[in-house]
Amino acid sequence: MLLSYLTVKSYGEHEINIQRSRFITYIDRATTEDEAQLFIEKIKKKHWDANHNCSAYLIGENDEVQKANDDGEPSGTAGVPILEVLKKRGLKDTVVVVTRYFGGIKLGAGGLIRAYGGATSEGLNAVGIVERKLMQVMHTTIDYHWLGKVENELRQSPYILKEINYLEQVEVQAYVEKQQTDQFTDWMTNLTSGQASIVTGKVQYLENPVAGTFSDAEN
Repeated sequence: MLLSYLTVKSYGEHEINIQRSRFITYIDRATTEDEAQLFIEKIKKKHWDANHNCSAYLIGENDEVQKANDDGEPSGTAGVPILEVLKKRGLKDTVVVVTRYFGGIKLGAGGLIRAYGGATSEGLNAVGIVERKLMQVMHTTIDYHWLGKVENELRQSPYILKEINYLEQVEVQAYVEKQQTDQFTDWMTNLTSGQASIVTGKVQYLENPVAGTFSDAEN
């Protein structure tokens, strides 16, 4: 599992108009090629009357699956520009369909490349990007008289407070970066003078929004 990676926040759609043509961008996560293909087919059925439903997807920890489809546009002017934007953003497990309703003005090869790249870029800006970081959930059990100190120090630390369970003793759960679990254990042990019981819990990804937007040139 990757320690961290970027992907889209969620499903979303965004429309722009270029030279009277409508470009509607649909974006979602896809962790398998089957998921990506199902998403593409869903959009194609929705817009069966469109001139083109061009698509691309990028899947796998090492981008093992990369596909692009021009769907009738001149070769290399639609699917590839969509895919290139995903690659330049460093995104993983992402599928994009750009639906085009032709407005009567031909854009030429260069214009199409800019249009599909720009539609993808603007769509990603609208939907949002997140960083998924692999975190270890650490369970710390302490007597109640330690709670104030532990909670206060935890909130000011680089670790993330997940929840507090008030049982016979207090259980404090925290998100810790996978490579920092030993450091956390030492820190908590020193903080409680060795009176805490610290247990390693499950591993899960924690998502945080990535600030910033990009242009169609992806500078």
